[in-house]
Amino acid sequence: MLNEIPAEQLRGVIDAVAQEILAEAEVTQPPVDCLLVAERLGLIVARDQPLPNQAVQPRARFVKLSAGGAPAADAIFLAEEPRRERRHWAVAHEIGESRAFRVFAELGVDPAEAPPAAREAVANALAGALLLPREWFVRDGARVDWDLFELKAIYATASHELIARRMLEAPPSVIVTLADQGRCVWRRSSGGHRPPPLTPPERDAWTAAHQQGQPVQCERAELPEGIVDVRAWPIHEEGWKREIIRTELAQW
Repeated sequence: MLNEIPAEQLRGVIDAVAQEILAEAEVTQPPVDCLLVAERLGLIVARDQPLPNQAVQPRARFVKLSAGGAPAADAIFLAEEPRRERRHWAVAHEIGESRAFRVFAELGVDPAEAPPAAREAVANALAGALLLPREWFVRDGARVDWDLFELKAIYATASHELIARRMLEAPPSVIVTLADQGRCVWRRSSGGHRPPPLTPPERDAWTAAHQQGQPVQCERAELPEGIVDVRAWPIHEEGWKREIIRTELAQW
């Protein structure tokens, strides 16, 4: 099963399948318009209607439509969603659902035997790889020195958080920290390593970004041994403050 496959091999297959999908859709540069990708793959994208007796409506769902003896058509029903990034993520996820079988085939895994959680994980990973194709993302990340706001301008259909999480899968080794409303809610490191507690420079950069509403980069002389760079970006909107902190490491 998937948990027996090395993480690096799984990521490589997912990135390769995502690149194949984009090539089929003739998408050759960012930002990736997933509604256009779906259309070029022959998927119908339609506005969804609230389901009866369902308290929470999914942002999107993948269905097969059939009428009479006509062949079934694949469709994505998309709920009303004002945020552009969420619309594209929802469609990317459903494209991932529709093409996940390719990943399983490359890995020699029978999708019928995979638990629903594994199929969902593959669809999520494919969605991220479609919005942020590895080859392009690594190239552009290096070109803009991994500045989150510059990458967001290039990959406009991906959220700040998705871009930051994708940094964990690209060189160099980093720690990514997510803070909401002044509280650290998520912290991960490259390669699945357990990240250490926040260092004083990370806390200082986070606090400054939270208070000033401007990107912050620590002075190199302030950083402890083993840390190359610390930057924090404020993702602030009315009534909500989020900060993303990227810590670049010398090595693991």
